[in-house]
This record gives sequence, structure tokens and C-alpha cells, in this order.
Amino acid sequence: MFNRVEEIADGQLIVSQGEGVALLELNRPDSFNALSVSLLDALVAALSTLSEDPTVSAIVLTGRGKAFSVGVDLKELASGNGLMESGELGPGGSVMRAFNGCQKPIIGAVNGFAVTGGFEIALACDFLYAAESARFADTHARVGLIPGWGLSQKLPRLVGINRAREISFTGNYFGAADAEAWGLVNRVCSDNDLLAEALDTAHQIATALPEALFAIKAMMNEGWEDTLGHALVMEGERSNAYNSSIDVSGMAERLSTLKARARK
Repeated sequence: MFNRVEEIADGQLIVSQGEGVALLELNRPDSFNALSVSLLDALVAALSTLSEDPTVSAIVLTGRGKAFSVGVDLKELASGNGLMESGELGPGGSVMRAFNGCQKPIIGAVNGFAVTGGFEIALACDFLYAAESARFADTHARVGLIPGWGLSQKLPRLVGINRAREISFTGNYFGAADAEAWGLVNRVCSDNDLLAEALDTAHQIATALPEALFAIKAMMNEGWEDTLGHALVMEGERSNAYNSSIDVSGMAERLSTLKARARK
């Protein structure tokens, strides 16, 4: 499946590519994939590179070991690593710019703990699959921090404001079944099947026409942050410009392929 595997930041991030798909694996299992500065830098660089790579149409992000990520490396943070420097958090910081600016759909495959900053990284993905053993929590208030990668705004929009308040005010853990019932994750998979199912979906995405796929992702993500009226105007402007300039000669063949796929 993958014809290229690369270890970045002394192996803290493993990037595998092949057949139109890239797999990013956070690889600090002994620290439950705590987000060191070097790991975050590697993740930012990988997302930026993959966004421009014409051989990649979809990305899967997961963690190795028993966690997706438990968030920022607090030991490193206490040593003054610069992560909390002014401007590094929020949509203008390097981490969120890398996620928000990535043209390619990103599937988060949550394989274990997704806690606080790790929960925020999961929410930065376009959608989530979760293993049966996955556990989520927002412990910002318990450790004395506040979210800076979008959790306080994205979580209420996904699960409802009252449930989001309970999650963030208490810091309590909840499981994959609740996450699916609340609309936070799209699918719960067995632990053994999580990665295979996420990669299978990524390969399905990779069969779409890249230009249309990336345009739709951009419209959805930008529209989600705007009012419905403004977002509909934006969609109309972009669809008029895009659809009036496409070559329709290949549509019949693509439609035939889709019908054959549906019959299967």
C-alpha cells in the first residue's frame, strides 16, 4: 500500500505515502504521544508538504501505542519551550495554520486517549473515526490552561453548548460510544480495524477529482465559520466560476464508474 515511509524528528512522526493516501503517525508512545515542540514542528511541516503534494489526495492522522495524544508535553512546557509564546496559539499560530491551510481532507483515527491539546488536534481534522477503546477529555481547566487550538468554539458546535460546557467544566473522560452518539465521531471501529477502516475511507476519497474535492473541502470549512446566508453566497460565487469552466467530456465515464461502484 505504501511505497514511501519517512521518519521525522528522530522518529517522533512517521509519514507513509502510497496510492493517493498519506498516513501520519504520532510516535511518542512512551509519553502517550505528548506534543513536544519538535513533534509539532514535524507535524506542521508534513501537513504543509502533503497539502502541495499532487500524489496525495487524503490524509489519515493517528497515534502509535495507547493514545492518539494526551496533549502538550507538560514537562517540556514547564522548562519554557516557547509553545505558549504570543501568537503561537489561535488560528494564526503555526499548528492551526497548517491544519486549516491543508487542501487535503484529514481523517483523524483516534486510537486511544485524545486529551486536552490532543483533543484539539483531533478536532482540527475534517472528521473522526474512533476505536472502541478511545477516550476523550478536556482537562484544560484542571491543569490551569485554556484552549488555544479551537476547542472552546468547535466542541459546542459539534455536540451542543450545554454538553460542551459539561465536558470542559468537569474535565471528565467519555468514551467512543458517547462521542458517536453526540456527533463528535463519524464511526466507532474495533481497535484492530480502526486504521484499516480510516485508510479505506481515505482511498475512497482519493478516487474523487482532486480539484473538485479540494474546492468542496474549502467551501465547507470556510462556510462553517460564517453565517448561512454569507456561506451560500460564497458557494454560489465559487460554483459559478468553477462549474462554468470545467471540461464535461469525461463526466459520462466517471458516472459509469460510480454506477458500477454503487452496484457493488
